[in-house]
Amino acid sequence: MSRQLATFVLDGARYGVDVLRVQEALRSQVRTPVPLAPAGVAGLVNLRGQVVVTVDLRVRLGLPPLAEDADPMMVVVLVDGEPISLLVDEIGDVIDVEDSQFETPPDTLDAALRDVIVGAYKLDAGLLLALDVERATAA
Repeated sequence: MSRQLATFVLDGARYGVDVLRVQEALRSQVRTPVPLAPAGVAGLVNLRGQVVVTVDLRVRLGLPPLAEDADPMMVVVLVDGEPISLLVDEIGDVIDVEDSQFETPPDTLDAALRDVIVGAYKLDAGLLLALDVERATAA
């Protein structure tokens, strides 16, 4: 069986989420900080009148911060019917993957990643890590 994944890049690695979970992808918006928010919560954004929590996936996955002069992108995903914005380095394409390409997470994955990756797709262009958006956005 095949499925479509919306892809994005974080620290040089490619990730994918089910395209049906993605509401939109756009340039980063002005964020309002949230006092006492857990690590990884980058703030709140106003998307056409809807207040949306923004999660910095670099922090959540234990990756180094994005360079000061770099402008992150946002992938807005639906979690329990609510939109949550994920900060990513760059937006990729929507690609078709087959179940036969799917494998369990590689043993070489860092522990922080292993917690939020459901597996990996072996593609001609390299590995595509399948992100569990529920775990990645949990506080």
